[in-house]
Amino acid sequence: MSEPLMQSPLHDLGLAARARAIDDSAGTWACERPLAAFISLRGHVSDAAFVAAVSKALGTALPVKPCTTSEAAQTKVLWLSPDEWMIVAPRAEKARLLAALGASLKGIRSQVIDNSGGYTQVVLTGGYATDVLAHTTVYDVHALEPGRVVGTTFGKASLYLRRDGDGYVLLFRRSFADYILRYLERAAGPYGFAVASAETTGTS
Repeated sequence: MSEPLMQSPLHDLGLAARARAIDDSAGTWACERPLAAFISLRGHVSDAAFVAAVSKALGTALPVKPCTTSEAAQTKVLWLSPDEWMIVAPRAEKARLLAALGASLKGIRSQVIDNSGGYTQVVLTGGYATDVLAHTTVYDVHALEPGRVVGTTFGKASLYLRRDGDGYVLLFRRSFADYILRYLERAAGPYGFAVASAETTGTS
């Protein structure tokens, strides 16, 4: 049986044909990250066995403080709420991570769900990236520090936002993808908007 075909939720916008190396011609650059593994994890931090089992399976400490993150190699763990996390990793790592979590959490009250078909990520960079985001959300983007993740509004949608070097990573449901990308492009109008190639944003 063949594997189902996975496409970017933004494939109709023709981003690949517009992508180019980042230069000074635009103040804001966007690039969708390659399809990834998104694993939803739920449990109670008051359960020491749960925290230890997850940390062992992922190879990194489970972030238990609000809005914090942790990572090991290419796997990132994002705190979403007091009992919920999102694990983001290369798609090739999905089966291994699911198996490791399943084995470590056996007999421990928890929930692990493969949400890889439900989310995508866009990287926003450029000298005016912060200004553009300030037009789209009620959150004070200037106050967002590296290593933190926040759930916030984005126009009439919602997403999770975190710093990534000099730019930002926007994590959102695939069903919001078209709306969010078009909204970004409109908000960036005064500053200049362009699509960056994956090679120039480190997302290849």
